[in-house]
Amino acid sequence: MEENRCVPEKHTPAHPYYTGVRYKQGMEYRKLPRGTEEISILGLGNSSSGEEGEKEAQATAAMAIENGINYFDMAAADAVPFSAYGNAAAGCREKLYFQIHFGAEYTTGKYGWTLDLEEIKRAVDWQLQKLKTDYIDFGFVHCIDELADMERVISQGTLEYMKELKKQGVIRHLGLSSHTPEIVHKFLDTGLIDMLMFSINPGYDYRQGDYAVGSVDERMELYRRCEAEGVGISVMKAFSGGQLLSDKTSPFKKALTKYQCIQYALDKPGVLTALPGVRNRKDLKEILGFLKASKEERDYSVLGDFTPQDAEGICVYCNHCHPCPQGLDVGLINKYYDLAKAGDSLAKSHYTNLEKKAGDCVGCGHCDSRCPFHVVQTERMEEIKEYFGG
Repeated sequence: MEENRCVPEKHTPAHPYYTGVRYKQGMEYRKLPRGTEEISILGLGNSSSGEEGEKEAQATAAMAIENGINYFDMAAADAVPFSAYGNAAAGCREKLYFQIHFGAEYTTGKYGWTLDLEEIKRAVDWQLQKLKTDYIDFGFVHCIDELADMERVISQGTLEYMKELKKQGVIRHLGLSSHTPEIVHKFLDTGLIDMLMFSINPGYDYRQGDYAVGSVDERMELYRRCEAEGVGISVMKAFSGGQLLSDKTSPFKKALTKYQCIQYALDKPGVLTALPGVRNRKDLKEILGFLKASKEERDYSVLGDFTPQDAEGICVYCNHCHPCPQGLDVGLINKYYDLAKAGDSLAKSHYTNLEKKAGDCVGCGHCDSRCPFHVVQTERMEEIKEYFGG
């Protein structure tokens, strides 16, 4: 392994909500709000990384690290990736972040799900041994989608056990993986979690797919709450299990590209990293191509042609309306407004520091005519100007 592969190169942050560093290949990083961790906007999921064996899994993980990926979700489909990733991380473990799930277990060699505390303890110990580490960067309550399961996590002591490990320093941050906004809100109410793993893609957000839980407004409200309260989001199922990538399986009857789906996820409030699954180095090379993709290749404004009626008029901060003749950052102005209304105490100060504000809008209608989601931005600018007082 290259001795310097984990050494970052500083750069000016590209987004006012995130501080950043860059590795080679132009990787961008977003800071965990409740921590010091700088997390790569591309991470790795492990749903399929064991398919081609441990040797290829290790080579893929090493390639990811060499290209600046530092965030790895370890909810794997089988046991293969654990030793492979442990070997790949040797020599720079302290610069990488493992997301380990309390409830995922691999006693059969394949993924299993459990709520039994003793089984969870054994499974986590096994994962740490295989990863060759004695601490967990992000300890997640795993896959809680129903209220009854949340109650069992609490009543059977799993959450208390995780809190104790955090007190001991074994877990650095607590998190949750879920597909259900209602459950996430209940965990957010506890104030315990610093990170959420949630399924974000256009299909689910627009009520299409098995995990499409919640309306458009409910899901956007959740993302805004996470950002307002400083809870980061790592994105699973960005491609809806591959369904969005084919005309035949897409709920919209039109395929999106991987780069469009990744950009869509990264544009949502609170999101720090997207975690696409890869089988091998060839798949990873394609994902890394996102970093050099053009604005046009990432543009997902085509969604405006087939999103449902209740999604119309909602700004998703895609900035397809740019450039504004007056120089307004329309998407960012909208985001600060929505976040301020969601209770983000920093949003108003960020808005105040903008060079061009809603009050600078002259109502030319350029943005209205270009918005794929039919947002009347000229009216929004008046509303935002009144809210912020300028």
